[in-house]
Order: sequence, then C-alpha cells, then structure tokens
Amino acid sequence: MKKYRGAFIKNEREISCMREANRVVANILDALGDAVAPGIPTRDFEDLARELCKEYKVQPGFLGYCGYPFVLCCSVNEQVVHGFPSERLLREGDIVSFDMGVIYDGFYGDAARTYPVGEVSDKAAAIMRVTEASLYAGIERARRGFDVYEIGAAVQACVEAAGFSVVRRFVGHGIGRAMHEKPEVPNFRPKMGGMPLQAGMVVAIEPMVTEGTYEVDILEDNWTAVTRDRKLAAHFEHSVLITAKEPEILSVSDRGLTRFFC
Repeated sequence: MKKYRGAFIKNEREISCMREANRVVANILDALGDAVAPGIPTRDFEDLARELCKEYKVQPGFLGYCGYPFVLCCSVNEQVVHGFPSERLLREGDIVSFDMGVIYDGFYGDAARTYPVGEVSDKAAAIMRVTEASLYAGIERARRGFDVYEIGAAVQACVEAAGFSVVRRFVGHGIGRAMHEKPEVPNFRPKMGGMPLQAGMVVAIEPMVTEGTYEVDILEDNWTAVTRDRKLAAHFEHSVLITAKEPEILSVSDRGLTRFFC
C-alpha cells in the first residue's frame, strides 16, 4: 500500500485479499438473512456468524474491536447501529439490521443489510427501500477524481427527497488493513471540501437512515445507538473499490450482487 493524503492506495494483491474478505462477509449476510423469521432470538444470529467465520477460516472483524463483545452488530427497529445480539425475539413486522466484518489475510471486509421480519408496514418497507437506494446513489459517485463528500451529497439527496433523515453521528470510512482508515465518508454533504478519490482506494459506504430525527442516543451498554425519537432506522453498507473507470462493489456474495428493495 502507499499513502495518498493519509488514505491508503491498495495494490492488486491487497485488493484481491479485500475481494475475498468481502465475499465472505456477503455470504455470511446471505445466511443471516435466510435465517430471519419471527420468534428467533437475535443471539442465534451471533452464533451463526461465529460458526461461519470458522467455516470460512476468517477472523471476526468486530470481536474485541475497541472492546466490542460480539462478532455481529444486530440492530432492531429503532436501533441504528452497534446493537447487541441478545435473547430479544424478533417479532412479525420488525426490521433487523446486520453489520458484519471479517479479516482475511490481514485485510478487512465490511458490509451491512436490513431485513424485514415477515410482513412489515408500508413505512418500514419504504425506509429499507430508500436506504438501499441511497447506498447505490452514493456508490455511483464513488469515482476517481470526485470529491469524497459528493458520495454523501448523493446519499442525502436521495434520503431527504423521500422524507427521511440521514444520521450525522456515524459515517462511512476507508478500509483495508484497518477497519477504519481515511477518508471519512459522511452520508451528508459537509460545508468544506473533501478528499479527491483516487484509484486503489477502498471505502465503506454505509447510509444510516431514520424515519424521524437524525439525532441518536447511546444506551447504557455504551454501544447501541438508537433514534432519539425511537422511530425506525435502517442501515445498508458496501465496501467499494475506486477504479480508473466504474466503482467496483467488493461485498458481493456467491449468489451475485442482489438489490433487495430497489
């Protein structure tokens, strides 16, 4: 790797490692989504994620990261991110977000999805659809020479046009040998200019979208972020390689790239 204004430019071998790390993450998210059903305790998804890490011979990326005690972030309804797997049972009409990371040969993969639990309300379906659409709007702007903040501007425009809000407290990020590298990738357009994107950068783009206010509270576990008004939130994420041409989504499973709601 070489540095560009603090961001790391990956070479072909490093990119190959990241493709594999993200393929594994996407496969695990496929399996977690297949298991979603009413009556399932969210701790079951943690157990499944741990088993799959062993099966794929990868290291969990989140376990122990800044003290995080699980391999999986499992956030239900008003939980935005960093929710703890627990004995909480999924109920018909819930939405559940899984954020998963692994390490393969020293490189991180990171992706997230939100799934419906059975039949959900029109509002729940809309927030999932818009969050995923905003992710792809941001990916479209992840191009060489573009300002990194143009990604956030595209996300924000998509979300707010649909009447929802984007969380400001948490942002996307560069990724590679570290889970969080430069540059930060906000889901909104800051006032100042951002870093120009260069081929070989890998960024994790992850809109966190709320039904009401974008303000969040952190629960007593010091991790779980919930919407301040306790309305719904959704979260989608891909790790994306900046290339000389089109952006390349790395977090693609063996099933291929699937758009769930858009």
